[in-house]
Formats: sequence, C-alpha cells, structure tokens
Amino acid sequence: MDLNLCMHFGHGVGLEVHEGPVIHSRNEKALKIGMVVTDEPGIYIPGNFGIRIEDTVLITEKRCRNTYKIN
Repeated sequence: MDLNLCMHFGHGVGLEVHEGPVIHSRNEKALKIGMVVTDEPGIYIPGNFGIRIEDTVLITEKRCRNTYKIN
C-alpha cells in the first residue's frame, strides 16, 4: 500500500484561520510563547481517503496546551 504522509503538520492561528508560521520539517522559525497554532497530523491513501485530526494549541513557557476543555 502506497501511503502519502502529509509533511505539513500545522499552522498559526490569529487574524486569519490559516497563517504563519507553517509548521513542517523545513520550517526554521521558532515557535514563541503566546502563539496559537494547530497540530494536525494527516494521512492520505491515494484513490481511497484521507484524514486529518486538528487540535489548536497555545505555546507556553514549558509546553503546549490544548485550547479545548473536556468536561
């Protein structure tokens, strides 16, 4: 099976839904405290389907924090 793994893992969120920084393996820009970005790994199987799961996270001093709350 030929799997097509997406190399774009996320992007910034701000005034626009999709904005920089683009998060991928060749990005040289550092993420900074206070940035809100998406974490959206995806997999695509040509001729069949693709799926991408997206979380929005806040970059903090020690880690990233999901912006959703589970009750």
